[in-house]
Amino acid sequence: MATDHLSATFAALADPTRRAILARLSLGETSVSELAKPFDISGPAVSKHLKVLENAGLIARSRDAQWRPARLEAGPLKDVSRWIEEYRRFWEQSLDRLDDYLKTIQAKEKKRGRKK
Repeated sequence: MATDHLSATFAALADPTRRAILARLSLGETSVSELAKPFDISGPAVSKHLKVLENAGLIARSRDAQWRPARLEAGPLKDVSRWIEEYRRFWEQSLDRLDDYLKTIQAKEKKRGRKK
């Protein structure tokens, strides 16, 4: 189930418009019409983007009379961060091993250079 949730999150994040919407919502709750302003796309297109974000659990929408605010739900982003963190550690460890190996080679070359 976690993989499915992670896949939905990555799919939602794959679109630059949706990432821009999330960036705006990181500043605070706002209306759908405010979210749509910076984009040169139709209202229904914005609504589709919001639906993808909502289905991935990245935003929540509510209703207050005529106002339909949206807000960021950052929990799925934390899951992505944890998933990426495992790979960051892998690469850091790999690069640390490479660094150690290069230092060993350099020390050997330096030692050989003195003997000549």
